[in-house]
Amino acid sequence: MATLRQLEYLVTVVDTGSFTRAAALLHVTQPALSHQVRALERAVGGTLLERLPRAVRLTPMGRAVLPHARAALADAERLRGAARLTAGLDGGELELATVYSISLGILPPVLRAWRRLHPRVRIRLREYAHNDELRAAMAAGQADVAVGTPPPDWEGPIRELGVEEFVLALPAEPDEAAEGRTVRLADLSGRDWVHYAPGNGLADLLDEACAEAGFRPRAAVRTEQTAAAPLLAAAGLGPALVPANIVPPGFDGLVRRPEPPVRRPLAAYARTRPDPLTAAFVELLARQACLLPPHVAALLGGELLGGEPLGGEPRGSE
Repeated sequence: MATLRQLEYLVTVVDTGSFTRAAALLHVTQPALSHQVRALERAVGGTLLERLPRAVRLTPMGRAVLPHARAALADAERLRGAARLTAGLDGGELELATVYSISLGILPPVLRAWRRLHPRVRIRLREYAHNDELRAAMAAGQADVAVGTPPPDWEGPIRELGVEEFVLALPAEPDEAAEGRTVRLADLSGRDWVHYAPGNGLADLLDEACAEAGFRPRAAVRTEQTAAAPLLAAAGLGPALVPANIVPPGFDGLVRRPEPPVRRPLAAYARTRPDPLTAAFVELLARQACLLPPHVAALLGGELLGGEPLGGEPRGSE
């Protein structure tokens, strides 16, 4: 049976790309390291690493085993953390994973409140461009809890947080299409858009929303930064579809609801039953997460949704 030490040795060899560097990092001799890796290979029934003259390369079996090795090591570390908490230690580290737009719009006030309550708990934040990457990272044991769209067929615990609304950011100029509090997406089909970089989940979401409205958006500019999208729209580069919670206070452009509405459900999820520290964070997140800030609600006519959908199907790309 494989041991945690053997799994740690495998992961370190892969991460460093060398038995020599891995042995130095682990403070063991290279023969001892090689012996443990060969023992692991015997335990799993096949070769995991191809030894090249100046490097190592994962075999197909090695590529299949590596995510499970990382997950097992992460679970072991969380087990040690839970034991420390049970012993009454007010400290430790919480590993949190999410996508870029959520780390920008929803998490800052939650993390500020968490910091006040638990100043000795360190937060390690892992950010991903797409919800698919987030789910894969969680499945591989890269974090204690993820915040994103609810993953389909997820076997671990999930805590629903509500439904996030998307809005259109537009320049503050006279525009027939922008009269009223809503704008039909189809009426913007001839515009150039502030789009998102390929691989960003919001790029998929925008493309899907526009496709349902009968057109494909032309990109005037593509941005990697979610926070830049409303600012570029206000500067006149084109409309932008953005999460309502990233529109800054004092925004000098127009904010309108798209028709049909564009929304996505959000949830916090974990691989296994959360330890006390993770459970406490999820409870705070559920109470503090602001999906539609009051200043944006005021721009939209003062309607606070409270996380409830207005109709239509929510989306969940990023």
